[in-house]
Parts: sequence; structure tokens; C-alpha cells
Amino acid sequence: MQTMKDLLKWVDEVKNLCQPDRVYWLSGSKEEEKAFYDELVSSGKAIQLNPLLRPNSYAFFSDPSDVARVEKRTFIASKKAEDAGPTNNWIEPNALKKTMTSLYKGSMKGRTMYVIPYMMGPLHSEISKAGIEITDSLYVVVNMIKMTRVGYDVIEEIKQGKSFIPGLHSVGAPLENNEKDVSWPCAPIEHKYIAHFPEERLILSYGSGYGGNALLGKKCLALRIASKIAKDEGWMAEHMLILKITNPEGKFKYILGAFPSACGKTNLSMLVPTISGWKVETVGDDIAWIWRKKDGKLYAINPEKGFFGVAKGTSYKSNPNAMKAIEKNTIFTNVALTDDLDVWWEGIDQEKPKHLKDWQQQDHDPSMKIPAAHPNSRFTTEATESPVLAKEWDDPEGVLISAILVGGRRPSTIPLVHESLSWNHGVFMGSMMGSEITAATISDDIGRVRRDPFAMLPFIGYHVGDYLNHWIDMGKDIDPDSLPKIYYVNWFRKDAHGNFLWPGFGENSRVLKWIFERVDKQATAKLTPIGYIPELDSLDLSGLNITKKTFKKLTDVNVYEWLKEVDSIRIYYQTIGQKLPLALEEELNHLKHRLKMELYEMKKHKMGCYLSPIGHILYEHENHHLYGLSIEEDFHEESFVFENDDMIEHELSDYFHGDLKNFDVDVVFEKGTDFQKRVWNQLLQIPFGQTKSYQDIANAVGNPKAVRAVGQACKKNPVGIVVPCHRVIGKNNKLTGYSGKHYIHLKKKLLDMEKAFLR
Repeated sequence: MQTMKDLLKWVDEVKNLCQPDRVYWLSGSKEEEKAFYDELVSSGKAIQLNPLLRPNSYAFFSDPSDVARVEKRTFIASKKAEDAGPTNNWIEPNALKKTMTSLYKGSMKGRTMYVIPYMMGPLHSEISKAGIEITDSLYVVVNMIKMTRVGYDVIEEIKQGKSFIPGLHSVGAPLENNEKDVSWPCAPIEHKYIAHFPEERLILSYGSGYGGNALLGKKCLALRIASKIAKDEGWMAEHMLILKITNPEGKFKYILGAFPSACGKTNLSMLVPTISGWKVETVGDDIAWIWRKKDGKLYAINPEKGFFGVAKGTSYKSNPNAMKAIEKNTIFTNVALTDDLDVWWEGIDQEKPKHLKDWQQQDHDPSMKIPAAHPNSRFTTEATESPVLAKEWDDPEGVLISAILVGGRRPSTIPLVHESLSWNHGVFMGSMMGSEITAATISDDIGRVRRDPFAMLPFIGYHVGDYLNHWIDMGKDIDPDSLPKIYYVNWFRKDAHGNFLWPGFGENSRVLKWIFERVDKQATAKLTPIGYIPELDSLDLSGLNITKKTFKKLTDVNVYEWLKEVDSIRIYYQTIGQKLPLALEEELNHLKHRLKMELYEMKKHKMGCYLSPIGHILYEHENHHLYGLSIEEDFHEESFVFENDDMIEHELSDYFHGDLKNFDVDVVFEKGTDFQKRVWNQLLQIPFGQTKSYQDIANAVGNPKAVRAVGQACKKNPVGIVVPCHRVIGKNNKLTGYSGKHYIHLKKKLLDMEKAFLR
């Protein structure tokens, strides 16, 4: 919407639809805010905390059904379903509006309708966006005051021609006939809707009072709607921290960081360095808007004005600056309360008191295993409460970005830190980031990586493929030296006993120092297939009990693990569909090629290469004995020197021309368990052009129950084609396995070829 006239008309339409008892426009004054808290306390919706222990702070407690973002009830109502993509829930926009209009009708009866003019980003910034949220929740009002720039200043900018993004929110609990209100009104889950209309720049939220669903300036505007606006206008709205790091000489840089939940994003943004003379300050802890200026460089602002952080696990050990920021003037949601009216949660520094009121305001027994604070308990406080807030946090010109971090919680495979080879390679790193599912979740998923590109999975307001392509486009037509370096960090690598190899928290400043010095071309690095990793003497480990052996484990690039990672990424990319950027497919292929080259250089035997009708066949050999064979469809032959074996080449040629049914070359199994070798030898007995089931092979090796183990043995077969695992099929003649789902087409090609030669 564009004008003040549009705003007044829309407010009037909402008033007529929702039928509130009164309408109140926020001014943004401190007196107004104080009156809101007084009303919340007197109505029983908030508890004022002990002013001696936690001055000017308040606690709220939600309905048990309304404690987090409800992703299943969050919708991207683009005009076309394909524009929402595979990561979003889609409903046809007109149908969704009809449903929500019926819900909004009379939804604010007995309540006050608050009109909140707010700005995302500093006032007068070229990239800032104005919003208007209409809500019937005073909890939402006081949180929006802390999280955004609220008041008449925003109205003045709208009067001067700044467009605004409308957002309507109702808790969905009208009060009829002087009905008494509850402390946390909300609607049942099936009536909750958090809807975004990206082309129309409209947000409609109904039924939930929780932060991410109801504070419409946060995820709804600042990420989902803003990400679509950013794509259309040529900038980026990202789920990223912004930190300022200063070295002992006073030189500073600004770094962005994208991390999925439970990876320490807020902790990193407020880091207390353990290395002498270095300082970290916060520009933003959650969201960054990034744009290219006329100088061809990328700048960022923090569009928010406050912190909406997870309380659980926050302590003076994990994040002392966050703890200092919430000592006063803070809203707490779903924490536990002590008898002297202070806050408590699991992971805070002090021991659990003998008595607590839990997040549902019930007496809590310390011996109970049920947490006293909700795992998603929150604090809301203004950025200016932080003792490490950078002076540039509110600068309308933004800050120049020197580096971008991506990361996840990975106990293996991913090293402590590695630097991208190029902008596109960095985008690839961001596209495949995520966290590994642990034993705390469903057992079948243990070890699987939940991919979360740039930590934006729940927040991309359009197709994920278009989003990743927009990242690629942002790097075009810019001098590579002007682009930020991209780094993948992993604080969570573990040893064989499940212990973290890296101490984390403040010690992460050592990795930031290495990144700082890499940007300045000072720190050394070792080139690996996945990018640049620190040399031992380039990462400051002074004062840490990190041995050379531990450092090697922290920075190890295990080729075999990474080849599995490539397969996993390829399967994930298939879910994106045809809109996956070609540049990312190429980066994945290049990574696999570099890993294969590393692997071949590690081999102790000679390597040969035969160009077959289905791709390059690479084989490991010595004295006419065959030790390994694999099919590579995307192989670049010119980058490696091969030593071919005439006899093996001749047999492969005869096989692909239909002149050879049984290979004569001697196969040597250097690795593998006893069981696997029995399976591989049994595969050699399957005639050309015929097939056996996994059950048949299990029976043949004398272990009928080992069908799954047979499948794993086939997957680990070191000598493909010659040891014909492609001739093993699933039940009902179904093609399965063959080193991952994306290789099934090779299995089909080989079987079709053999059957054709038998005709």
C-alpha cells in the first residue's frame, strides 16, 4: 500500500470486519508503553518481576497449545503454486482470503484493536521497510515496541510517500456479552493461519499469540515477505547475525553468519573473545538485509531493534553479554519463576531452586524430569540493553560485509572451518548446510542431515530454487575481490567417544581471527578438495589443550565421508527440482571430481581409465589384477595421468560390445568383512543378462535373514560391473540400490544392454 489514504481506508475496513470495541493508534511514547504494562498486570496477563532483582521486567505464560512457530499452519499464498516451491505450504490466495475473512468476522469483539506503525530497519535508510500491524493482543504490542521502531515517526514517513506493508493479526478469541478474558487467548490449532501473500505484500495471521506467528515484523515481514521483495528489487533478506570484530590494532570487519537452530547464532553474535586484544560487538543477532551499493560491494543492516532469544541454555558461561542484556527492561515468556519473583530456566548458571512455578504456573518438583521452563521459552529486550552493541547497529548506511559464515551441527565430515574457492562455491556451501539428526530423534533418521539452505528453510517466501539462483546472481558483475569470503564453520565435531573436539563458546574467536586474517591475505591455508582449511601454525591455539592429533581431527577432510556427503547432497538437490541452479549442480560435480582425484592419488595401485558408452570407467590394477572399478559420468579425464592395463581394457571393450559374457581378469578383494566377500563371490556366479534378488543372495550365502546386509554389501562392492551387483534386484523385480538412488539409471542401462545382447 502506498499512501496515508490507503492506510486509513484499510484500518476502517479491518475495523468493520473484526468489530473491536475500540481502536487505538500507537504513538511510541514511553508513557504509553508504561500504561500498557500496567493494564497487562492488572488484568492478570502478565506478572511484574521483582524490581530489585529484575527491574522493569515482566513474565508472560502462554496457552500450552501456543508455544512456537506452527510451520504446518504457515502458508505462502503465491498466485501460482509452483512459485511457492517444495519447501512451503501453498493455498490458492483467493480461497485462503475467503477462509480467513470468515474467521476475522467479529474476531475482535470485546477487545481493543491496536494499530502499530513500525519500521524494519533504521529510519531514513534506503533499504528500510515500513509496516502496519493491526492486532488485538497487548502482548504483541509490547513485544513489537521492543523489536521494531514504533510510533509517529513511521506515520510521518508514510505521509511523505513511503509505502508500507500491511499485516493483520487476531488471537481469534472474541469476547461476547462481557465474557471474562483468559490470560492467553488463542484459537485451536486447526484455526491457526499464518499467511503470506508475496505478490500483494500482505500478511494475515489468525489464532496464535506466539512471537513468530504474531510479531508480524519479525519472520513474516523481515524474512518471508522481504525475501520476495528482495528478489524482485535485487537485494537479500537473510536469517543471519551481523557481528563486528576488531583486532588489537583497532582494525575492524563485519561478518554475517547463517546457522540453523541450536547452533549458537546468538552466542556468536555476542561473543566474548578469549584471545587477548580482540573484541566482538553485536550489530544484529538474527536477521540481515543485504544490498549492493554503487561501489559494487555488499552492505547489510539489522532491520530489528531488539533481541527475541531462546532462554533455555543461556547463561553467563554460554552468553554473558545476553545475560547482562536481560538484567532489566525485559519481557520473559514461558520461563519458570522463583519464589522471590525472578526467572529461571534449564541451563542457567544457578542451581535449580527447591521450589519453582513452572511455565504453566504450576508448582514444580525439582526431582521431576519435566523441564520447569518451556524448551522454547523466550526473552525480548531492546538492542540498546546489550553491553556489546556496536555503534553502527542503527546506521542507515549499513555496514560493509567482509565475510559470510554458514554452518550446522555436524559431529563428523565437516571440518572446524573451511573457506570457499569462489562465490558460487560459497553459495553451494550455504545450499548444503544443515545439522545431523541425533539419537534424540526418531531412530530411522539418525545420521541423516536435515538440509537448511542458509538457515532459511522455513522463511523463504518463494521457490527455494529461485532463492538459490538469486544468491548466484548477487555475485555476478562484481569484482571477486569485492565479494565477501564465504566460510563453513562447524563447532560440533566429535571424537570416536562422542566428545566435542573443539571447546566452542568464547574460543570460537580463534576461528574468527583466522577468518579476519584470511580476508587480509595474512593467514596461511591448505588447499583441499572442499576448500581452504587452516594450517596448524595459522590458527591461534595458544593456551588451549589442542594437540597436533586433535587439530588434525578437527580439520580432517575424509574423502570417503565426503563422497557420501556428495551422494546425500545430490539426493537433496533432486527435491528442489528443475529450478535448481545449474551453477550448483556444476559445483557438486566439481566437488565430486576433486574428491575422486584425491582418492586416486591415495591409491596404492595403478589407475586406469576406459571410456565406455555409459561413462568413464576408472579401475585400480596391478599386474593384470583388478582391485577396484567405478563408473564416473561427470569425470574430466584430462586432469589425471592414467596407466591403463591392455588386458582389462580389452575385456571391458568386449563386454560393452556384447562379445564377452564372463570376465577372466583376477579380482582381488583387499578390504571387506568375511560376509561381504562371500556376497561378492556369490555375485560372480550370476550369469550375464540374468538377475537375482537380495533374498536369493542371502539364501546362497547361508543367511536368509541377512537381506539388508546383502544390500549393504552390494553398495560397498569395490569392483562394479566385473562383480555384477547390477544384477541384484529387489522384490517384484524392482530396481533398487546400486550405490544410491541416483545410480539406478546406470543399473537399468547395464541390464538393458545385457538383455539386448542375448536376443
